[in-house]
Amino acid sequence: MGGDGSILGVVIAIVGVIGAILVARISNPRDDEREREPADADERRAAELKVSPEIWRRFTVLETKVDHLTEIVEEQRTKVSTLERLLRLAMRIIRRANRRLHAAELPTEEVPAELVPYSIE
Repeated sequence: MGGDGSILGVVIAIVGVIGAILVARISNPRDDEREREPADADERRAAELKVSPEIWRRFTVLETKVDHLTEIVEEQRTKVSTLERLLRLAMRIIRRANRRLHAAELPTEEVPAELVPYSIE
C-alpha cells in the first residue's frame, strides 16, 4: 500500500498544478492590445523588471548595511593583524631576553601561555 500512497500524492500534485495554471489564466486574461503588438515588444516587456519602490528602498537599506558591516570587518581585520604582529614581536623579545639570561647563567623568564601560539620558532 506504500506505493499507492506515493502515486496518489503525485496525481494530486499534478492536478493541483493544472488547477493553478487554469486559475491563473482565468484570473489574468490577455488584453486585445497586447495580442496586436509585435512579438519583439512582448520580448522587451518580458525583459523589463518591474519592482515596487518599496522593494528598491529595502534593497538600498540592505546595501547600505552590508557596506557598513564590510567596513567594520575590514577595520577589525586590520586591528587583528596588527595585534598578531605585536604579539609575535613580544614573543621574539622574550626569547631573546631568555637567551641572554641563559648565556649569563641566570634563571630564564617563563613565557606566558597566551604568547606561545605566536611563537615563530
